[in-house]
Amino acid sequence: MNIWNSIISPIFGYHPKEQYDFSLQETDKLVDSSCSLDVEKKELYSSLAVNLDYLKVKYNTLINSDIIVRPFTLTARNKQYNAFILYIDGMIDSKTVNDFVLEPLMLRNSANTFSGEENQVSTAVASNISVRKVKKFNLEDYIYNCLIPQNSISKKKEFADIITDVNSGNCALFVDTLPIAFSIDVKGFKSRSISEPNNEMVVRGSQEAFVEPIRTNTSLLRRIVNNENLVIESSTVRQNNKNQNCNLLYEKYSK
Repeated sequence: MNIWNSIISPIFGYHPKEQYDFSLQETDKLVDSSCSLDVEKKELYSSLAVNLDYLKVKYNTLINSDIIVRPFTLTARNKQYNAFILYIDGMIDSKTVNDFVLEPLMLRNSANTFSGEENQVSTAVASNISVRKVKKFNLEDYIYNCLIPQNSISKKKEFADIITDVNSGNCALFVDTLPIAFSIDVKGFKSRSISEPNNEMVVRGSQEAFVEPIRTNTSLLRRIVNNENLVIESSTVRQNNKNQNCNLLYEKYSK
């Protein structure tokens, strides 16, 4: 025992340290490993795929049942560009989106197939040489001024502004190669107006009651919460040999 305490224990025995030097790394920004995106990024990217991945992370599109992403091909000046629109189902008017957003951008017509040759000015000079001045094509201005026949449309450069508008019932248009997005006012509802509650009267707070359509109810909650962290997960419950749709609502944890 004396040999162990005097010789073996000092060499092979365990001696815990009295003080430990360590530090926890503080990260102000959350990074998603699947797409390597900084989810606290403020300004939009020029890449359409990167913008789409960013918004999928912010809105949890894999489980959110009312977040709609509609990819399509946009035609401008006889050239095609990849694009997509983002909106919340139940908070927009589908007819307005179809007639004044998707149709002018997707279908070939006189506006989006215009080649711009009429803007070229030919000037004859000496020695039979013709000089043509061609106005440079700007895709951002062309979409804003010529392709979207909507009275309320604005350009946004930051994700926070786009998310705020989408949560309020707007539709966001993203086009490849453009570091901006178009926020389009397409608010609307399909069902009857929401009335005051008759059974559960409240003095303070919202004076709106739920109605029969589930999507109208979820849009009501979206307008009240107005936060992209709200997740509406759709599922099916079987009752009386019939499948009934139900939604589970909860708030995603955000650091």
